[in-house]
Amino acid sequence: MTPELIDRFASLVGPGQALSAPGDIEPFIVEHRDLYRGVTPLVLRPGTVAEVSAILRLAHETGTAIVPQGGNTGLVGGQIPHAGEIVLSLSRLNAIRAVDPEGDTITVEAGCILDQVHRAAEAVDRLFPLSLGAEGSCQIGGNLSTNAGGTAVLAYGNARDLVLGLEVVLADGRVWNGLRALRKDNTGYSLKDLFIGAEGTLGVITAAVLKLFPRPRAQATALAGVADPAAALGLFRIARAKAGGQLTACELIPRIGIDFVLRHSAGSRDPLAEPHPWYVLIELSSPLEDADLDALMQAILEHALEAGIVADAAVAASIDQARDFWGLRLKMSEVQRAEGGSIKNDVSVPVARVPDLIARGIAAAEAIVPGIRPVPFGHLGDGNIHFNFSQPPGADRAGFLAQWGPVTDAIDAIVLDLGGSISAEHGIGHLKRHLMERIKPPVELELMRTLKAALDPKGILNPGKVV
Repeated sequence: MTPELIDRFASLVGPGQALSAPGDIEPFIVEHRDLYRGVTPLVLRPGTVAEVSAILRLAHETGTAIVPQGGNTGLVGGQIPHAGEIVLSLSRLNAIRAVDPEGDTITVEAGCILDQVHRAAEAVDRLFPLSLGAEGSCQIGGNLSTNAGGTAVLAYGNARDLVLGLEVVLADGRVWNGLRALRKDNTGYSLKDLFIGAEGTLGVITAAVLKLFPRPRAQATALAGVADPAAALGLFRIARAKAGGQLTACELIPRIGIDFVLRHSAGSRDPLAEPHPWYVLIELSSPLEDADLDALMQAILEHALEAGIVADAAVAASIDQARDFWGLRLKMSEVQRAEGGSIKNDVSVPVARVPDLIARGIAAAEAIVPGIRPVPFGHLGDGNIHFNFSQPPGADRAGFLAQWGPVTDAIDAIVLDLGGSISAEHGIGHLKRHLMERIKPPVELELMRTLKAALDPKGILNPGKVV
């Protein structure tokens, strides 16, 4: 990166949109968990697709590596420049291009904040169901590039399931306009699926056509106390059998997580009269105004109480109380910071194996770090558990985090033994790239590398990530 080449790139985005001063680039090179601190000579902030195209055309010509970045909320280091690559920030491509309530679609640019998409959908009485803890800062391009999951996967699927079409700038600067809003298009390969979940290694997503859904007219939220994850699974089975598609969320929360929130989040309250070892957050939703979901929720809980599965439960009596219940779940990651070092795992197993995963994972971690505090929580309904561990009270934070590898390796081994995945919704990025040889059969890796070589023959797009 000679000064002359830096000037050439900077000229493509105009004054003030090519950042090189240390203070200006700092927010783009630090991962918010402080696992990674990157290095880059330049952050480019294009404002049009044509500018993105020009940047990649020059990068392809000169062999310059590029790291596409959305809101920098990724959790596996995929958005961080690890070897001095240029950062390509999509934050200025943030227009809502079109909203079609009749066709139930919205066309948005990659830099749109997820919450911005939610509000645009609500303005036409529709729902965009992707929901994440970082929805106030994460960007839709990053969400699609990592195939984000979130709390609504049980009912609506991952990010991949919410996309009809994409606009992508390829490694050589060409623009593929695949912004089709068709529900049915059986005309060859599904090219959009190559770029969703590819973490910017095959092309740069600049816009997308997303699916919208009817907004819920009726909703019921409950929090139940249970003895263990097996009981939580029993409650999920009852809820699914009675509510079917109206069951839109089923989240598992450990008591230690509740304690952390109560301790570090002002205004939080203990949800039930007595503490319980585990909790299950259940949400029912319906687009029908006359749906009696409170009665359905009561039937679910009464069945579970009679079966001895649930010890106590509360149904939210208001929107505010439902929001409080959700707050206990959504603040779980944030409050762990106040408890010292935290080792985090994003894994999934078949739903029926979640209790086995938690029991075996806790035992394995405690054998490695005596006094470690397990905080497994997450999406019980789809088998995705955020298997986190907080440091023992009073322990040295750096010393504890030095055990990240052994603890994570132990959890990964259990996950694979149970037929699961070492990355449920966060992606591979830099953090888990070294595991790909272990978890993918040779033919699958060969196919992935063939795609990478075909779409990015010079290896300039997010090098060192995924494959």
